[in-house]
Amino acid sequence: MDGLETRELRYFVAVAEELHFGRAAERLNMAQPPLSRAVQQLERRLGVVLLDRDRRGVSLTAAGAAMLAEARLALDAVDAVVRRTRRAAAPTPGLVLTTKAGASHELLKRLLDSYAARPGAVEVDVLLCEIGGQGQLLRNGSADVALVHSPFDVLTGLDTVEIVTEGQVAIVPAAHPLAQRTSLTVAEVSDVPGLPIARWPQHDGTYPPGAGPEVRTQSQLAQLVALGRTLLVIPGSSRAWQWPEHVAVPVVDAPEVTTLLAWPAGARSAALDGLVETAAHLAASASS
Repeated sequence: MDGLETRELRYFVAVAEELHFGRAAERLNMAQPPLSRAVQQLERRLGVVLLDRDRRGVSLTAAGAAMLAEARLALDAVDAVVRRTRRAAAPTPGLVLTTKAGASHELLKRLLDSYAARPGAVEVDVLLCEIGGQGQLLRNGSADVALVHSPFDVLTGLDTVEIVTEGQVAIVPAAHPLAQRTSLTVAEVSDVPGLPIARWPQHDGTYPPGAGPEVRTQSQLAQLVALGRTLLVIPGSSRAWQWPEHVAVPVVDAPEVTTLLAWPAGARSAALDGLVETAAHLAASASS
């Protein structure tokens, strides 16, 4: 069998994500009949059924689900080749660092300032993302390096260096009685009447069960806390984004969180090596 083309993979991913040939065709800016023929041809070449089609609609077979996961990775890799090659050819070399908006603000500033003071340092652009976005940006080449947090972020396929480990705090509405406490426990914040813990999307995009609101962005979360609709537990350094209507209270028995610098496994460049060495130096300074 001839090698698959990226065009075929993009066609299949669009259909698999939309589960509707018409919507997928619109997304791809093409007509539906050639899209349907292309997916059918792909199935014939592979010798497997990727999609079940009936009057109720389109659904993925087991083979289709496996194909979708692998196709996404393959397309990310292709995009990464293009983006990183173009960055390498730029007249002025640089790095792109991605991090969750509002996370590790003071640490990020120390890292960037320390790196900028190194001989031969290059420009570092900061690409802000929402929860869980760093991995995708690293895989598709939009970013070269990221600040991530263990145990929350997926580290598969990444090389890392630990920078700092810290405790967590509860961000609660300033008007709530919990805001008067000097410390809290996980049990005390897990079942607060009228103030459920906010729910972030899991690695597969689904939400864990619970009564708290489903959130995707820091701005959503900040407003819901200010309105007295939810609370959250986050690393202590992430509270830099909190509003005056919020209060941060240490959660003494919450699991510690480690901030790491991460980059695609095996990736090397003089600029990246310099940033990694800077992160390692900051870690050594913090532990001494």
